Amino acid sequence: MDKDLHAFVDRLQAAGQLARITTPVSRDLEITEITDRLSKGPAESNRALLFEHVTGFELPVAINLFGSAQRMAWALGVDDLDELADRLGALLDLRLPQGLGGMLSRGQDLLNALRSIGLGPSKVRSAPVQEVVEKDAASLDSLPILTCWPGDGGRYITLPQVITRDPETRVRNVGMYRLQVVDGRRLLMHWQRHKGGAEHERVARTTQKPTIPAAIVLGGDPASMWCASAPLPPNVDEYLLAGWLRGKPVEFVEAVSIPLEVPAQAEIVIEGYVDPNEHLPEGPFGDHTGYYTPVEPFPVFHVTAITRRRDAIYPTTVVGIPPMEDAWIGKATERLFLPLMRLFLPEIIDVHMPPAGAFHNLVLVSIRKRYPGHARKVIYGLWGLGLLMLAKAIVVVDEWVDVQNLNQTAWQALGNVDWARDSIVTQGPVDELDHAAAQPAYGGKIGIDATAKLPEEGHARPWPQPVAMAPEVKARVDELWKTLGLG
Repeated sequence: MDKDLHAFVDRLQAAGQLARITTPVSRDLEITEITDRLSKGPAESNRALLFEHVTGFELPVAINLFGSAQRMAWALGVDDLDELADRLGALLDLRLPQGLGGMLSRGQDLLNALRSIGLGPSKVRSAPVQEVVEKDAASLDSLPILTCWPGDGGRYITLPQVITRDPETRVRNVGMYRLQVVDGRRLLMHWQRHKGGAEHERVARTTQKPTIPAAIVLGGDPASMWCASAPLPPNVDEYLLAGWLRGKPVEFVEAVSIPLEVPAQAEIVIEGYVDPNEHLPEGPFGDHTGYYTPVEPFPVFHVTAITRRRDAIYPTTVVGIPPMEDAWIGKATERLFLPLMRLFLPEIIDVHMPPAGAFHNLVLVSIRKRYPGHARKVIYGLWGLGLLMLAKAIVVVDEWVDVQNLNQTAWQALGNVDWARDSIVTQGPVDELDHAAAQPAYGGKIGIDATAKLPEEGHARPWPQPVAMAPEVKARVDELWKTLGLG
């Protein structure tokens, strides 16, 4: 596992997965256009980018670091994203182990996991991220923060780890929230109402806390960078998940101006505080839905210090019309959280959240169907699991359907459904960015049962078998294939 962003960049370069751009470019729109072309172009051209000469700035800009399945897997310490589900699935396997050997193996897995997480943060007294410290002279103008799209309301930090602590319980939360630059000492904190940071804001107002200390962390080890986006349950520290992925705890150092700890191996830390009672208009912003989100009030973050490495890299990302880098960040979430879904809904075979669905707009699920109404049970169960409550459409298919294959899934979903019988239309929480919802964060949702129907589900006709070639014929043609001259 790479210890910091510099090590990850070196790894990508050694693997031919990084392009160093020496041509001077502007942080305003040009980096976005270059990155967008790579994200939507041929897979062989899709590389991470390091812009070494951003006009008017000393710091280089790294982008598209996680913009492929391979790079995202390497960031999380595996060679293939499916390994994440296998590792966590083995750890969560609640079945009784068979024999002494199984018990010892299971015990060792748990012990290794606990060792990797540790009993608390690993603290150091000095850290690379504090090689340069600015307090009174600190200014956001020194950072090459991007203007991403022509209609954006300003420049935005887009790949942060935002650290806050619950004002009452002191439990740490780490979130990935965009931040709009107001001026050299102020940002707007776009934490949506369903996120942990917004809950800290509500608690602060309720308990009349005047400020919320907060740190905006840029860079660090790639697992920590990704974990800020992970939809963990409330009061679960995201850096514990990073520690498990890394195989050792994340190192922390005391911030220089606020009562928080920050990752010691980060590139840049912007320290400050959020006033829970001070809000300013934020937006518009070209978001991962592919549309601009409208202007809304969000709390103000005040800068108290900026610390960084002497050779700091500014990491960022761009979202917009999919596919883009966030498709692979979301894919890692899908793979890692599949075992957690199975913990509550063991009939689930696989889950796919296609990039075109902007993650929360479409969830495809294959299940082992065993009884009437089974698919409906899964639909309602998923809507009750954490941030899957925001899923706008859930489609359930039979276990033999590969939900990663969109053609096969669409064939089943469209051919197996009597819309009057097999669809559930209801209302509930939706993503705050859903512009189609009639009200903010509340709107219509649909669940579709695309499984083969049972007589008890009101289908009196025999259900047909899918067309398939006889296995012995397939085996014979396999033998003949090389002689046919068909490639």
